Amino acid sequence: MDWPELDHGVFAISVAAELSGLHPQTLRIYEREGLVEPGRSSGGTRLYSGGDVARLREIAALIDGGLNIAGIKRVLELQEEVQRLQAEVERLSAEAELPTSHTQSGRDGRRAGRPPRP
Repeated sequence: MDWPELDHGVFAISVAAELSGLHPQTLRIYEREGLVEPGRSSGGTRLYSGGDVARLREIAALIDGGLNIAGIKRVLELQEEVQRLQAEVERLSAEAELPTSHTQSGRDGRRAGRPPRP
């Protein structure tokens, strides 16, 4: 198992801020803007996952590149859409490779259930 888990909150805001090179108040702003959604402990403390820290680093790089919050939101939305579409392509590719009973070839190379060509 890789540590920290990418989707399990383990870092307090001060640790996440240090790991991402951002101020804790900046992390609160990014949460308020919907750029990151840390988990919460039973007492309500923000808990950032390894994935959250990676996302914060990416956001910091985009800010350094001159993007504003709206631009970053759009970039992140597009990245998520690309990931969703890649998963769909992989799923469809896997389905296309699976033989089905009506397309399996017979012993002579013909598709099952089709008469031979004249």
